[in-house]
Amino acid sequence: MSAKAITVAQQKGGAGKSTVTAQLAVAYALAGRRVGIVDIDPQGSLAMWFQVRQALVDAKGGGITFVQASGWRLSGELDRLKRSLDLILVDSPPHAETDVRIAVRAADLILVPMQPTPLDLWATQPTLEMARKEKSRAVVVLNRAPSKGKLVEAVRTKIAQADLPVAATVLGNRVAFAASMMEGKGVAESNPRHAATREIKALADEIAGLLGL
Repeated sequence: MSAKAITVAQQKGGAGKSTVTAQLAVAYALAGRRVGIVDIDPQGSLAMWFQVRQALVDAKGGGITFVQASGWRLSGELDRLKRSLDLILVDSPPHAETDVRIAVRAADLILVPMQPTPLDLWATQPTLEMARKEKSRAVVVLNRAPSKGKLVEAVRTKIAQADLPVAATVLGNRVAFAASMMEGKGVAESNPRHAATREIKALADEIAGLLGL
């Protein structure tokens, strides 16, 4: 079976794309899947995380294959990686329509992290519209959600009214995600019993179900 590709895309900066990408990659690697990351974001945040991972966790990447590439090279990199991997996560840049469009077109699923605020909801629309134009399946993931208050449900209601696809799993606004990244890890490695670990594993399982893995 050919590897599946997931593009993590969001036009708005600061939505947590790179963190979600790394955390999912670790969760899948721990589950025994052959997983890769392709970073086409010029900012290179995941490249820095992976360097820390190689230094502190495992020189070979701790079960994750990592490639940094420009958007126009993505199709070739995916074709190459699919021969040896089960799942590939693509971290895309904000505000770079051509590269993001290439990444959206190449993916089996578009994952759109979104903080549960009206501004983020409005900013998510162009990414979802791009996915529709490219006939790519997309799902919104509520990220950095507060543990208390009615904001998440209010945003969920707005999403439902707009008939947008949204994951059942919600990722909380948890320091554990960022703390694990500082160590070159995912939270599933650094703190296996944390609520953040339960959330990212639940999201990984939900995505696997959507992809038929």
